[in-house]
Amino acid sequence: MTSQPETLVNQEMLDKKDQWSEPNVSPPVSVSDIRKWGIAVYWPDTPPRLFWDEEYAKSTRYGGIVAPHDFNPFAWPVEREVPAARATAAGGGVGTRGMNGGQTDFYEKAMRPGDVVSTSSALVDWYERNGKLGLTLFSVTEVRWTNQNDEIIKKRHSISIRY
Repeated sequence: MTSQPETLVNQEMLDKKDQWSEPNVSPPVSVSDIRKWGIAVYWPDTPPRLFWDEEYAKSTRYGGIVAPHDFNPFAWPVEREVPAARATAAGGGVGTRGMNGGQTDFYEKAMRPGDVVSTSSALVDWYERNGKLGLTLFSVTEVRWTNQNDEIIKKRHSISIRY
């Protein structure tokens, strides 16, 4: 029988906690980007007028066109990073097996035409529990999206599970 470690938290995690990544910056959001996203998301139905009808959007509390919450100005990069190799489901031993624990989005401010969006991420928290699979580590990564005025557009908390 393999002995179970006291913790799966390692020095690398301790060093990385609350260390924000360099920002990734989008091109300016355009009305056309928002309109196309709305069409794609609501297809085959007509998207809400707030996402494409400038006259209507002016009469709303937003005072103009805004993007749907799930709009992603990073969705069509010209250059793409090659994803890192992923571990197999079997992993390499205790603490190396993992799975996605889900995510929660918090929407703060609407994206508008002309916004230049920046995104940055950091490991912000973790907790451990003993379960059927042994010691399990839940890591929380936060991704923040801000506009050119440094206002938070949205935050995402993603949970990574290792056991």
